[in-house]
Order: sequence, then C-alpha cells, then structure tokens
Amino acid sequence: MKPIVQISLDLTNIDEALETAAMALRAGVDWLEAGTPLILAEGLHGVRKLREAFPNIPIVADLKTMDGGYLEAEMMAKAGATHVVVMARAHEETIKVVVQAGRDHNVKVMGDNLGCPDMIAGAKFLEDLGCDFVIHHIGYDERRGIAARGERMPSPLDQLREVVNSVNIPVQAVGGLTLEQAIACPQYGAPLVVLGAPLTIDADAFKTADGDLENSLRLICTAIHAHGNVSK
Repeated sequence: MKPIVQISLDLTNIDEALETAAMALRAGVDWLEAGTPLILAEGLHGVRKLREAFPNIPIVADLKTMDGGYLEAEMMAKAGATHVVVMARAHEETIKVVVQAGRDHNVKVMGDNLGCPDMIAGAKFLEDLGCDFVIHHIGYDERRGIAARGERMPSPLDQLREVVNSVNIPVQAVGGLTLEQAIACPQYGAPLVVLGAPLTIDADAFKTADGDLENSLRLICTAIHAHGNVSK
C-alpha cells in the first residue's frame, strides 16, 4: 500500500478548517480528518461543508463512537464521510454495528485502540470484528498527564511494529508524534500517516499552528510519499 498522508483538522471553527484543508491539499495531503473538536463544535454541518468544498477527497469523521454505533456511522456517512472511527473500548456489539453500517453505506471503519490495557490485543479485536483499519493511539490526556508527573511520555512508536505485525489490515499511529517520527511511520509498516497536534495544530489552543505551514507540509508529504509501497 502506498503511504497516505492525512491531516487532522482538530479545530473548532469550520472556516478555519476549510482554509487549513485547502492549504493542506495544495501541499500534497491525501485525506482530510474532521477532528473530534471540529465535530463537537460544528457537528454534521462541519462534515457536510468539508464534503461540499472537497467533493473527491476522502474524509475521516473522528467521532470516536462508543455507543449508538449504527446511527452515528450512518449519520456521518450521509453527511459525506468516507471513513468513521469506533473505539476498541466500546462494547463489541457497537463495533459490529458500526462495521455493518460501513457496509450498508459504503464507508470504511477505522478502529481505535486508545485506552486498551493491551494495545496489541485491542488491535486484533478490532480486526476480528471487521474493521478496515487500526488506529494505534496514545491519547492526548494520557501523554500530558504522564509528562506532567515528570515521567517519560509514551509514544505510539513504542509498540507500533508489534501492532502492525499482529494484524493484516493497515495501521495508523496517532499521538504526539514528532515530525521525524511521523515521517518514519511507513518504515514501521504503518502506511497511514496522520498529521495533527503538535505538527500542524497548536496542541493547547486547537488552532492552526504558526509559521510557514504550507511549505512544511509540502516537505513532509514529499518525504512520506517517497517511501513507496509499505509492507510489513
């Protein structure tokens, strides 16, 4: 699978999200993500606006579904999402109905192992229930809380290779990656590279980061796409 670059629009304003998305696509980003803050702020309206503006671009709706799975996935699909996210910590029936909604409405399901006591088992669980992708995810609060105690902040790269080797579906690593770590993800066998906080979004203010972001993104996309096909 060729590497895919996804930008996480973890913003709280649809106009800023649309502007950032357009800039990211000019720079070579492949997929857009309606991040959780954007969905909380704008709801289905935000997803619809992204779809209207970018009719041919894959859109991930990161609602982090925990219950009411079929309805949430269906609503996001009808709003224009091509991918929806369900949590491994949800009840297995929720994951099953999200997968069914994906089949019924032609959207792909990304299963997120955030918070799993055993991240590898969580990834396998998601694959066994029919998810199309695994998101190997170290959470925002977890990272910041551990760092505040003066301990080493965990990284999704710590177990990424093991997660990749445990499943037969594509894996994406999420959670505080540095620029160098994000670019290295395909070397671990993870072809889906997500760019968000702190790389492109201010992690404290949830607004677009300062600096020449478009040029930086272009360099990042070029480096990631240069990996060629990713295999385990």
